[in-house]
Amino acid sequence: MPTIEQVLERETEDWMRIPGVVGTGLGLCDDRPCIKIFAAGAPGPIDAAIPDEVDGYPVVVESTGRFTPRDTL
Repeated sequence: MPTIEQVLERETEDWMRIPGVVGTGLGLCDDRPCIKIFAAGAPGPIDAAIPDEVDGYPVVVESTGRFTPRDTL
């Protein structure tokens, strides 16, 4: 079974092609490691394109808005 990091690395490129997806990452969901998909808008349409689980790891879509770089001091 691949690690969660390997799954994220393998799948991120395809997930980033889905309109509205602005990022991916690792997190905790109910105290369990999970993959997070960050969405610029409502997650509904993105939910339909992304499975709830990949290789036994839960996948969760979170509505975050667009990411923008911060000015550094």
